[in-house]
Amino acid sequence: MEDTSENPHKVNLNPSRSFGTVLKSSLKETFFPDDPFRQFKNDPPATKALGFFKYYIPIVEWAPKYSLSLFKFDLLSGITIASLAIPQGISYAKLADVPPIIGLYSSFVPPIIYALFGSSKHLAVGTVAACSLLLNSSVGAVASPTEEPTLYLHLIFTATFFTGIVQTIMGLFRLGIVVDFLSHSTILGFMAGTATIVCLQQLKGILGLTHFTTKTDVVSVLHAVFSLRNEWRWQCAVVGIAILAFLLGTRQVRKRCPKLFWVSAVGPLLVVVLGCLLAFLLHADKHGFQIVGPLKKGINPPSIKLLNFDSRYIAAVVKAGTITGILALAEGIAIGRSFAAIKNYNIDGNKEMIAFGLMNLVGSLTSCYLTTGPFSKSAVNSDAGCKTQMSNVVMAICMMLILLFLAPLFSYTPQVALSAIIMAAMLGLIEYKEAYHLFKVDKFDFIICMAAFFGVAFMSMDTGLMISVGISLLRALLYMARPGICKLGNLPNTRIYRDMEQYPGGKGVPGMLILQLGSHIYFANAGYVRERVTRWIYEEQDLIRTLNVEDLQYVILDISGIETIDTTGIEMLEELRVGIEKKGIKVVLVNPRMELVEKFAVSNLLDTVGKEMIYLTVPEAVAACEHMLRTWNKKDG
Repeated sequence: MEDTSENPHKVNLNPSRSFGTVLKSSLKETFFPDDPFRQFKNDPPATKALGFFKYYIPIVEWAPKYSLSLFKFDLLSGITIASLAIPQGISYAKLADVPPIIGLYSSFVPPIIYALFGSSKHLAVGTVAACSLLLNSSVGAVASPTEEPTLYLHLIFTATFFTGIVQTIMGLFRLGIVVDFLSHSTILGFMAGTATIVCLQQLKGILGLTHFTTKTDVVSVLHAVFSLRNEWRWQCAVVGIAILAFLLGTRQVRKRCPKLFWVSAVGPLLVVVLGCLLAFLLHADKHGFQIVGPLKKGINPPSIKLLNFDSRYIAAVVKAGTITGILALAEGIAIGRSFAAIKNYNIDGNKEMIAFGLMNLVGSLTSCYLTTGPFSKSAVNSDAGCKTQMSNVVMAICMMLILLFLAPLFSYTPQVALSAIIMAAMLGLIEYKEAYHLFKVDKFDFIICMAAFFGVAFMSMDTGLMISVGISLLRALLYMARPGICKLGNLPNTRIYRDMEQYPGGKGVPGMLILQLGSHIYFANAGYVRERVTRWIYEEQDLIRTLNVEDLQYVILDISGIETIDTTGIEMLEELRVGIEKKGIKVVLVNPRMELVEKFAVSNLLDTVGKEMIYLTVPEAVAACEHMLRTWNKKDG
């Protein structure tokens, strides 16, 4: 490198690291970017073991610091979310086509497991509508919930078992990167599509229908509703609409006065209690109002012997467990991170995966189906002032008491009330304002969102999800295949060089073309980069001929933004250098990253370009080139 007073710095051109060192560094950055164990690195084995134990079982860390003052808040929060868990448990069990008692079981054991292993202080565990419906459609394809209810229930437990296995493995191997493929726009569209078809399906209960379609798409559901007009019962419709209006009204009260959050929280339970009372006193089942049916006393019976690994069904349950498990992780972790950001603390996504996996694994063995962290229940938990994961334990104890002593009382719950509760909850998931925000900010994100929405609404839930994820991946590939390249100019009275399209006041440097290459360079985009750089050179030479200014002498490539490059990319750069130098133009490189320097060294590109033609910054490269131009001009003179 030219040693001038204007160029005192040098690029580090040390020998290459070994393949093992590079691989270890890459894997560490991919799976351990936070390096959670670095604080125990130099500790004695006993302290290190205790640190690992605290990391994987968070309750060991926060329980010794727990106090009565904290418990007062958690007690109120736990009781509040328990009041919400009863109607939600019964309602979402209805969506999954499993016995209502299973929904109550699912709010007893899983919350205790999460309190032991979970890291979010505000996440409230429970069943969710989207996963309930997705399990129903996936498992229902191989076993009918009406014709083979026992087999169907066993397969639901088995799918939940595989959900737990998948989630736990992902957490242990720190595969949170998989969940990242479910973008915000994908989840937004999926939830809105799911909410739409769930609301339409609840017309069965609102209208008092006894027959209905098993399909979930909008066309099939609407066809079923209108083809069964002779079964409509106006009495059910009036009651259902009244309950729905009441629940939506309580939500407005909460929005306008956040301190009255409990009005919205206890609304569903109040509807269930009053519905049960009226149904019992007025014998509603004899007047066309369907009720939940018998609910037996007792806590969760073991279900380990009910798991079904028959080869005829195993593919369907593994698929159902995997898809719903990843979706549940994406939803639960996103909600946990949102509340953690609001309350100013951090949660570990991989640790959350382990917690979710263990609670579903244990849940599948204790008559529960898939659980995660629902937004509605978590929001109520936060509004109620919870301080730690103990609120989930309080909820579990409340559910245990209900299962032991009060469960049969809810057997008179009218189906129309459950349908109204589900519709009220689902309407909150259709975030049209957020979709409009996507439309204004990023049209491609809006397309991804709409693909998920229409795919779920008009085809199937898993199809809609896959289409949206596919479009997201296509978008990522397009970005990688067409990396950004821009021409840099000098901002007047500074040594700063910026994109001339973004900063029109930037000035080009006579005799030089300064280009900035971004992203990665590899086989899929190497050809595009070569063609784009060549086109810039032709355009610059045309401009020089038009303005009759100094000929192009140097092409300065700022490659500081290129993180990785493969052999095709290196060959492309060498071909580009040869082609440019045949035109009598010198190539200068600016600030290559360590990985690029290592590959340039072993591929001999450093030697062909010349180490003296590699600079640390664009201003230093420009200064050195100007110095060489002045030197040549003096010689010519």
